Amino acid sequence: MRSVRMRILATLLVLAGVGVGGWQLLPSQEDNDKTITVGTTDQVTSLDPAGAYDAGSWALFSNVFQSLLTFEPGGTSPVPDAAESCGFVGSRLTTYRCRLRAGLTFPSGRAMTAQDVKYSFDRVKAIKSDVGPSALLSTLRSVSADGLTVTFHLSSPDATFPFKVATGAGSIVDSETYPKHGLRTDTGADGTGPYELTSYKKGKKAVLTPNAHYRGALKHTGRPIDLLYYASSEALDSAWGGKRIDVATRQLPPKVLSGLSASDPDQRLSESDSSETHNLYLNTRASSPLHDVRVRQAMAWLINREQLAATVYEGTVDPLYSLIPTGITGHTTSFFDAYPKQDVKKARALLTQAGVTLPVRFTYGYGKGRGAAEQEAGAIKKQLEASGLFKVNVKGYEWSDFQQRWAKGKLDAYAVGWVADYPDADTFGAPLVGTDGTMNTGYSNKAVDQLIQASQKYADRSDAASDFSTVQQDVARDVPVIPLWQGKEYVLSSEDVGGGQYLDDGTGVFRLWSLTWI
Repeated sequence: MRSVRMRILATLLVLAGVGVGGWQLLPSQEDNDKTITVGTTDQVTSLDPAGAYDAGSWALFSNVFQSLLTFEPGGTSPVPDAAESCGFVGSRLTTYRCRLRAGLTFPSGRAMTAQDVKYSFDRVKAIKSDVGPSALLSTLRSVSADGLTVTFHLSSPDATFPFKVATGAGSIVDSETYPKHGLRTDTGADGTGPYELTSYKKGKKAVLTPNAHYRGALKHTGRPIDLLYYASSEALDSAWGGKRIDVATRQLPPKVLSGLSASDPDQRLSESDSSETHNLYLNTRASSPLHDVRVRQAMAWLINREQLAATVYEGTVDPLYSLIPTGITGHTTSFFDAYPKQDVKKARALLTQAGVTLPVRFTYGYGKGRGAAEQEAGAIKKQLEASGLFKVNVKGYEWSDFQQRWAKGKLDAYAVGWVADYPDADTFGAPLVGTDGTMNTGYSNKAVDQLIQASQKYADRSDAASDFSTVQQDVARDVPVIPLWQGKEYVLSSEDVGGGQYLDDGTGVFRLWSLTWI
């Protein structure tokens, strides 16, 4: 989700702040109503869950909407939220059934039913927005509803389906306020999450008020929150330095992050390992100069990840050599095995075999204001052009425009962060390299699709590692994507705000309710 799509399980390293202890650290109802102000550069594509598949939108959805399931802090398996229970029916992993909690109500006061759940999933698939999450529900054939019971009928065995239900794609909307065949376009959001969206100004601010009628996995909702959106990392840093925000997350500039100290008495810093990845996606269509696999392989021989991590990101990220990041079962080093170091000779030989005119000219797009995207684009351009084999036209776009351009195949190459949807290697499969995947590179490999589908049948997810190993080998050979780096999660808060270590812990849930005054 994009960055694209949501966070994945991390090993939490608390450098400063409140001690570890789980959900009992959530603020109590006796706390006063003083607002906590949070700043981020993640932008919201849409307030409608059927129209967004990116980190900024899903962060908001985590708080405003409920899904049937959710993840506890640091959890690896989904637990009931809007549901009181869920489980597969039988052993074939093709029928999944949930029973709703009684007493859930939308802001209008109307009770939620299983029909609302069915309606929510059906419209995601029916609308099939270019930048929406419909691809995540590829194994969902149909949904049936009866009272408080909802049943999902899958087209093939999918042990990962509960994980998908727990994501923003599973956000339950009010069937009376969301159109069936189109996206809702106003600035409202009618969910049953721990917060109500009181007001929203695109690209500027979301005002969140604790939902007094919330019923779900949380014992308590949190403090009132003002979530402020900044157009660039530098603007976020300025707001933090000017004490206009209490919490800064995703993403301060690398130079700022590299200089942070846990010993600073005026702030609290939490840093955690993360499975957020950042990849260079390549347009494989016949209309693109990168269509020939040998051209893409040549590019893979010229990328220097260590240099990117050390210079552009000042050591705040780690080089990545495969589709699946470290820390996730199934990770390999397929790109290191295939392209162990920069080699201009091998790149030139491939381009000569391809019979293409040198230098190969192509367009490279990036999202403006997102971390060090502009500096990264410049560094990759320099690496490729230093060989004399490529000429790169780099251009930045506003986030929504950028999404639309890659979704419509208008860019030859584009670097995007992938904030994983759930803690499983599957989230790096179909959305990124499957036919009709979210990243829309035009790549299609039947063997890869079959391996991804085969991997979903294993209830014990470690059994899927062999399939994912082969997928990563195939991807390193076909190069629809070049992995660049793996990130870390940083949350910076003022000395009187606690709970920051739970805000963005890598499970795909953005826990604004964890923040509290201390």
